[in-house]
Amino acid sequence: MTIRRLTAAAAATLVLALGATACGSDGGADGKSTGGNSTAPGTGASAAPKASGSITVFAAASLKETFTDLGKKFEAANPGAKVTFNFGGSSALATSINSGAPADVFAAASPATMKTVTDAGGATGEPRTFVRNTLTIAVPKGNPKHLAGLADLAAPGVKVALCAKEVPCGAAALTALKAAGVNLTPVTLEQDVKGALTKVELGEVDASLVYRTDVKADAAKIDGVDFPEAAKAVNDYPIAALAKAPNKGGAAAFVAYIQSSEAQQVLTAAGFQAP
Repeated sequence: MTIRRLTAAAAATLVLALGATACGSDGGADGKSTGGNSTAPGTGASAAPKASGSITVFAAASLKETFTDLGKKFEAANPGAKVTFNFGGSSALATSINSGAPADVFAAASPATMKTVTDAGGATGEPRTFVRNTLTIAVPKGNPKHLAGLADLAAPGVKVALCAKEVPCGAAALTALKAAGVNLTPVTLEQDVKGALTKVELGEVDASLVYRTDVKADAAKIDGVDFPEAAKAVNDYPIAALAKAPNKGGAAAFVAYIQSSEAQQVLTAAGFQAP
C-alpha cells in the first residue's frame, strides 16, 4: 500500500512538472527568453525583441554605410521604430556620451573607446564585440605613386593622411607602422576615418591608412593596398546599450539585431570580419 501511494504521488508530481514546462515554452516570447545575444540561423531580426519609438545610435564613422542599411532593415522589421544615427570618431562620441548626450546605443571602433564609457558607468551590461576590422592603404585609382607597402609611405614626396592617435584608426595605424619599423610625418591628422579617406579622394594626399571596409565602400574612387603588418593592428568593434538610454527597450532590441545572423551577413559582405 505504501509503495502504491508513493508511486501515485510521484506520477502526479511528474504531470505537474510537464504541464509547467509546456506553459514555459509557450511564454518564450517574453523579453527574457528572446532578448539574448543568440539568434537562430536564418531567422535574422525575428528572434530579437521587438522595438518601437525613437532609437538614437552613436556609431563609429567606419560603420556609416552598413549601419545606415541595417537601420532601414531594423525599421522594416519593427514598424513602430525610428533609428537615428550619429556617426563620428569613436573617441569624440564617447566624450559626448559621458557628457550627457542623449543616446540609446554606442557602437565603437575599439574596446579602448568603449571602456571610457563603461568606466564612467555609461553602459548597460557587458559590451559585445560584433565585428572586427583591419587597415589598408587607401590610394587614388590606379595607385599613381605605385605604393606597395608601409615603407613606401615614408618615401620623399609622398603625402600621407592619418587619423589622430586618439581615434581607433589612428591608434591602429601607429601600431602597424611600429610593427613595420616605419617612421613618417603625416601632412594631416583627421578626427575620423572618413576624413582621412576624403583627403585621398580630393587628391590632397597620396595615401591614407584607413579600414578595408572604407576602401571597399568607396571602390569607385579609391584603391586599396594591403600590407602584412595590418594583422598586428586588428580592431574589435564593441556595441552596448547605454545606461541612460531614453528608449531602453529599443536599445536592447537594436543591440540584439546587430548580433543577429541577418546583420552579420550585411557586415561581413561589407568587408568586416566576424568576431
